[in-house]
Amino acid sequence: MANSTAELIFIPAPWVGHIMSTIEIAKLLVNRDNHLSITVLLINPPPSFGWSFAVTTYIQSLANTKMDRISFINLPQDKNSRVSKVPMATLTDCINNHCKYVRKIVAHKMSQPVPGSGQVVAFVVDMFCTGMIDVANEFNVPTYVFFTSNAAFLGFKLYIQTLSDDKNQDVVELSNSDSTIPVPCFVKPVPTKVFPATCHTQEGLEFILRSARKLRDAKAIIVNTFLELETHAIDSLSKEKTIPMVYPVGPILNLEAGAGKASSNDDIITWLDTQPPSSVVFLCFGSMGSFDEVQLKEIANGLERSGHRFLWSLRRPPSDQTTTASSDYEDPGTLLPEGFLERTAEIGKVTGWVPQVAVLGHGAVGGFVSHCGWNSLLESLWFGVPSATWPIYAEQQLNAFEMVVELGLAVEIKMDYKKDFVNQKAGKMVVTTEEIESGIRRLMEDYKLRKKMKEIREKSIAAVAEGGSSYASVGRLIKDFKRNLL
Repeated sequence: MANSTAELIFIPAPWVGHIMSTIEIAKLLVNRDNHLSITVLLINPPPSFGWSFAVTTYIQSLANTKMDRISFINLPQDKNSRVSKVPMATLTDCINNHCKYVRKIVAHKMSQPVPGSGQVVAFVVDMFCTGMIDVANEFNVPTYVFFTSNAAFLGFKLYIQTLSDDKNQDVVELSNSDSTIPVPCFVKPVPTKVFPATCHTQEGLEFILRSARKLRDAKAIIVNTFLELETHAIDSLSKEKTIPMVYPVGPILNLEAGAGKASSNDDIITWLDTQPPSSVVFLCFGSMGSFDEVQLKEIANGLERSGHRFLWSLRRPPSDQTTTASSDYEDPGTLLPEGFLERTAEIGKVTGWVPQVAVLGHGAVGGFVSHCGWNSLLESLWFGVPSATWPIYAEQQLNAFEMVVELGLAVEIKMDYKKDFVNQKAGKMVVTTEEIESGIRRLMEDYKLRKKMKEIREKSIAAVAEGGSSYASVGRLIKDFKRNLL
């Protein structure tokens, strides 16, 4: 058994960021153990999904990618997904419609093993793919959930389910109240205003509850975080007997992201090369981060009044309801205050898509105005760049609260900003020039925060190095996988 190969079935959610994170942990595992092999099953979202083109393009790029002991299988596209008022519910319905294809592939692997291939010992599924646990159970194979967010949000989801299922609490009413509640995975009381938008409606809550219940059915949960960052949250999860074993294995990052777009990167990196060290504030709001003209003018005015050098990734909102992905402007100057680009030409650069990892790793960058997606926050920690929070959707408000209030590793521009992707005509919150100016000044002028970020950077690098906490956790995880060998 010691020399037998153990095969893992990985199923990422159909988002580029989630697929990238899945591939990074897959590479990490096979590099640590020569007797592991991994098959990644890729879900192609239907064209009606706003981000489908980016995902399909990325999946196609993997077809020619050769990785030692990692193979990819494209699942047939399923076009029968129901459309829900809750976008994430639509996504999970799409994923669950692929169970039949996964079942067929795994049955074939088990009945007709390929010479040299390993025994299927586990499913490793994305946090949005927990419906696949039922398929794994049919083959008597355990499931591990890869939770691509943080330990605090994992604990929050499970606690919301406890409040609803075990304590009969009206979570929707609670979420819409202006109050704070104690949550076991947080030291500080959590304000309801930073609850994810899904908590505010019954349909959204049902999605969270279903997801949390399935998480408890997993054998273990792999979390992209590290002990030194989320000590309290991880300890809280480990003490709760009804929660599966948690393996903190992060930070897991794709540090080559965007490396293939060198031609469009050159101008940005060349500009940064001419700026003083730690002098530039970098504004980037993720693949779905775009704003209307009113908000853009507030951002421009706030930047100009702050007086700090800046690099601003300015993206155009979706042109219609069929997509949530943003794109580049042909001429952003038409939307910005008159003369802004000319007045700030010496200290600022407004651009479209940017290679975020390369920018955060550049010595000229001293601050990051972020949408608080977990991958982005981990990248900022890895490079020791302090963040100012401007969350937009999903669990990002809770991430912002954790970084600003719980951990003291960021400053606030806003923590409770939310964008309604379902009803684009709904009333919009506007972040003011004064809030933006103040946040940028605090971000760029707080030298105690800069010192803390340098310390957490060193801890994040040490965590994944040999002898580090996440390195040890990955070792225990691999042993756990191989215990399932016959």
